[in-house]
Amino acid sequence: MRPKRLNLLTALAAILLILPASKASEPDVSTPDALKIDRGRLILETGSFLAPAWNSTAWKTVVETARPVPVDGDPKTAEPMDAADNARMRFGLHPAPFPNGDLPMGLRPAWSKDGRKAGLQIDCLICHGGSIGGQSYVGLGNTTLDFQQFLNAMTRADSRRPPLLTFNLNSGRGTVNAGQLAIVLFSLRNPDLSLRQFPLNLGANLPEQDVPAWWTLKKKSTLYLDARTDGDSARSIMQFYLGELSENQFSAYEPAFADLLAYVKSLEAPKYPFPVDESKALAGKAVFEKNCSECHGTYGPDGTYPDLLVPLNRIGTDRARAEGVSGRSIDHYNATWFGQVHPVDKSLEPGYKAPPLDGVWATAPYLHNGSVPTLYALLKSDARPDRFLRQPSTSFEHYDRQNVGWKVRIPESVPEKPSGDPFLSRSLFDSSRYGLGNKGHTFGDKLSESERMAVIEYLKTL
Repeated sequence: MRPKRLNLLTALAAILLILPASKASEPDVSTPDALKIDRGRLILETGSFLAPAWNSTAWKTVVETARPVPVDGDPKTAEPMDAADNARMRFGLHPAPFPNGDLPMGLRPAWSKDGRKAGLQIDCLICHGGSIGGQSYVGLGNTTLDFQQFLNAMTRADSRRPPLLTFNLNSGRGTVNAGQLAIVLFSLRNPDLSLRQFPLNLGANLPEQDVPAWWTLKKKSTLYLDARTDGDSARSIMQFYLGELSENQFSAYEPAFADLLAYVKSLEAPKYPFPVDESKALAGKAVFEKNCSECHGTYGPDGTYPDLLVPLNRIGTDRARAEGVSGRSIDHYNATWFGQVHPVDKSLEPGYKAPPLDGVWATAPYLHNGSVPTLYALLKSDARPDRFLRQPSTSFEHYDRQNVGWKVRIPESVPEKPSGDPFLSRSLFDSSRYGLGNKGHTFGDKLSESERMAVIEYLKTL
């Protein structure tokens, strides 16, 4: 049974990365940097390295059997739509902005070791590919995904029982626990990356979190929320293949991951698609640069980014992600091949890297755990709902242009599961859950209402 367990963990780990397929076409570029970036793009769009997790008809079965998505919380109604659209919306998936057959972004054909097309597998875009206003974007965090329910549906479609995991993958739509997944994978390896008979107790307890936008990475010197991992560490993003690969295989594939990282860092944020009040935005820029730029930087041709790790006692946001990484887990990582070039920094005090705000209009909900639905609520802490429901659609019909973010409904009580359907209850964001607190980042509370709205108008332009 052990190989099946490792294969499952590797399948889950593919939410972050894939390796190249032999079928990728030769890129047509003229400079070394452009060549590297284009190779990375081809890896992301056409690559398939993992063995199939499901048979080739599993997604078709899911499409045919997915229950209709309820409208406005009423389980007796359902949105009239195409079956494939319904399945994508139910599980929080999006059309691919590149050729991907009939599969949604994040799902792709996979081949067995003999090279034959044998089934389906997930890739990094299941989490790192989102949509807004009917347009899908590579690198936009997927804030509608219910990964656990998607995994269960695909496994049942393959005539198998859904797996039982030893950690919380996600308690609802829009968050995912990639960090604890990495910890589990490392616990199954010795420092030389040989497989262990029994897992190590690494002592970490990471929560689920929001998926950050990839296009901010080009400005940052580090990769993750806690700023402990060097931004050039291709090895770090390879850790999610610990379910299958050996150290020799990791070494062989490292250049491919470096290409992928180069492509990720080349991505640009989408532009705000609606009219902006230019005079209000100009006033907001002055307020922003006076009150916000110390952490988030300045923007424009001469923009700066301070690359600042903000201590927990200053930022005041939920502590679980920053404090959930144990010293034992860092030591174990650094003792392996992964930590030889860019070791994880154990000396840092717990905190969160203040992110660049490029394309911030498109990245709601806010904070590192997705606990704040709009920029207005981010800048006025008493406007934050402790629980909220949002529509599964990313259509602009559900976008709050004034407050910038998503329109939400405040439930009077926790939604019941109608007829055993978990869709509504898992659409509820509840800030009382572990790691999902919505407190902190109260810096906007000192602004006047006119200053706050001016800053929001300015943020639309970034």
